[in-house]
Amino acid sequence: MTNLSISQFHPGTMAMKRIYKEWQNFVEDPIKGISYGPPLDHWNHWDAIIEGPAGTPYEGGSFMLDVVIPVEYPFAPPKVQFKTRVYHPNISRKGVFKLDVLRDQWSSPITVAKVLLYVRCLLVDDINPDDPLEPDIARLYKTDRAKYEQTVREWTKKYAM
Repeated sequence: MTNLSISQFHPGTMAMKRIYKEWQNFVEDPIKGISYGPPLDHWNHWDAIIEGPAGTPYEGGSFMLDVVIPVEYPFAPPKVQFKTRVYHPNISRKGVFKLDVLRDQWSSPITVAKVLLYVRCLLVDDINPDDPLEPDIARLYKTDRAKYEQTVREWTKKYAM
């Protein structure tokens, strides 16, 4: 993330004010394993990193995400996509994933930090092989969990370390 200080980030629009406040809260009370922040020149296009949770096949990986905040925020959800390749039945090879909270279950009290927590949960807790974006990965997840986890570790080592 950038070394941008809070004093350098000047909010103007409603969305900017909200995201500034969220980021200020995050800086004061960070979430272990998650980091995000704005680059110097774009208030609405952020980078995020989710560390692979300990005790999972993603452990040791740093997964980069692209976070785009619309001007309608917080009344419209941010657009979030993985930049790092992830072996997962619900994450496409292009980094796209489905998360209800970013679609029909979005509500304005949800913050970017909470969205990133939901994404982190997607890696390990919310795997849904019955509604996959990658059917071959879902099939392996259902039929050979050991091979699935081995492949996750290989991809994590190859793409996220």
